[in-house]
Amino acid sequence: MNLKDLYIDFFVSKGHKQIPSAPVVPENDPSVLFNTAGMQPLIPYLMGQNHPFGPRLCDCQKCIRTNDLEEIGDSTHHTFFEQLGNWSLGDYFKNEAIEWSFEFLTKVLKIPVEKLAVTVYGGSDKIPFDEESYNKWLSLGLPKEKIAKTVEDNFWIAGESGPCGPDTEMYCWKSEEEVPEVFDPEDTRWVEIWNDVFMEYYMDVDGTISELPKKNVDTGMGVERTVSVLEGVDDNYKSSIWKEVIDLIVSISGLPYEGNEKSMRILADHVRTAVFISADSIGIKPSNTDQGYILRRLIRRAIRHAKKLNINVESEFLGDIAKVIIQKYKKYYVELEQNEQIVLEVLHDEKERFNKTLEKGLKEFERVIKNGQDIDGVSAFHLYDTYGFPIELTVELASERGLNVDIEGFNKKFLEHQELSRTASSGKFKGGLAGNSEIETKYHTATHLLNAALKIVVGPDVHQKGSNITEERMRFDFSCDHKLSDEEKKQTEDLVNRWIKEGLEVIVSEMSKEEAIKSGAECMFIEKYPDVVTVYSIGHVSKELCGGPHVKNTNELGTFRIKKEEASSAGVRRIKAVLE
Repeated sequence: MNLKDLYIDFFVSKGHKQIPSAPVVPENDPSVLFNTAGMQPLIPYLMGQNHPFGPRLCDCQKCIRTNDLEEIGDSTHHTFFEQLGNWSLGDYFKNEAIEWSFEFLTKVLKIPVEKLAVTVYGGSDKIPFDEESYNKWLSLGLPKEKIAKTVEDNFWIAGESGPCGPDTEMYCWKSEEEVPEVFDPEDTRWVEIWNDVFMEYYMDVDGTISELPKKNVDTGMGVERTVSVLEGVDDNYKSSIWKEVIDLIVSISGLPYEGNEKSMRILADHVRTAVFISADSIGIKPSNTDQGYILRRLIRRAIRHAKKLNINVESEFLGDIAKVIIQKYKKYYVELEQNEQIVLEVLHDEKERFNKTLEKGLKEFERVIKNGQDIDGVSAFHLYDTYGFPIELTVELASERGLNVDIEGFNKKFLEHQELSRTASSGKFKGGLAGNSEIETKYHTATHLLNAALKIVVGPDVHQKGSNITEERMRFDFSCDHKLSDEEKKQTEDLVNRWIKEGLEVIVSEMSKEEAIKSGAECMFIEKYPDVVTVYSIGHVSKELCGGPHVKNTNELGTFRIKKEEASSAGVRRIKAVLE
């Protein structure tokens, strides 16, 4: 039995209900492009909303992190990863959480106690030392020399204010060398594999700390990292998780893994992530914005590294790798098998586009060097940014002509671009529990009215494909095969505003999933919902399965205005609107 099955079975035996993984694209969190942690889809419940499955939950969540894309290629980083988690929503707390963590590590995974070490919160002038966690670890047989007290690394808060609290991190000795008697968290031979967060405080924006009336436990264990520790490998890509994929790349390229690790890791990692993004129910396609841009960048970077491995990029190597990944994960994520053809088409079509772009890039390279001059940093970066030329390719081509490349100038432009990208996307990657302001709550409710209006104006086959909400505007993606006419936009706008003026009550109720669907309630991802669901009804016009939050009456919304209507991807249109 593998780690995921062992973990879920263990926590189910402790009274937890298994919940399905949420899609990789968050449904109701506009602060991020992708779900970046196991707790993210549970934000409304960590904020106090009752979960239909009860107060004890466990799952394996699909996660994607792309803010450190350049680090992919080393032995430990991944863009897509799976995170195991167990939660207590106002139920058990530190005693049980730590006891079960210890039991799972030592009894189920059979990790020797001498190879375990932990950190606990050391205390500050505002929040005391976490003596309860410290004493619990001691009572379980962990010597005090293996319990480190830290401050910065053992306190969790989402954003600048909100629920917060100490955490305890669990480490495992990964080296063949003798385990030291005293635990040093800075010693890289100790690898963190699990984290238990105890949300017991609330921090106001002015820094004031108060105790939460309802305390939560939020835990996270990375599957890839933990498996590599358990299997005793010093490279995640040598673990059983990656074996079939790396073996296939070795076979396709005719090259050994040793000496070609970086390109093989990037190819394996990026194709796996592209498979999960393109298989997501929301229907992401490669584009130049948001999730589509990330998908395009991953596929194109994978192709570049395939070329470095001497793989014939005209072949269907991406599809071959994707099929191995789908086969490996379809037991846990049915959408991979259901959308396999879509995944293969996305990879094939983007490969074709990029191969044409590469041809254009070669022509641009010839233009840059036509006067026989060395290539300056700006031109080298233009080749990278516009035509997808990695600096290594530009240097190699220039070298063949006896020319030099201003690598320092390229790096300067690259860093400027990276800083601009990070600044521009800071709102997308802040994440956490800090969202859902009053205006965002209004926009959230407005998406339900817009969905209902489009079904009347455009047709009953309209379905929501995604949404993104900020404090300034709402964005709503929906299935539609044509550009909306001015008349359709006006009718939609007028209908939403009529419902707002009618002052329709927003009613929340819980019922079985089957009952909800029979009653006509709509939802984006039916497979992710539990047997008991939350349904929001807005007067006589809308009924949807949703996690909230919403206003209590539509008369709180103001005036609805459509600012823009455009194509999002094939068969999907996008509306940007505001409340005034």
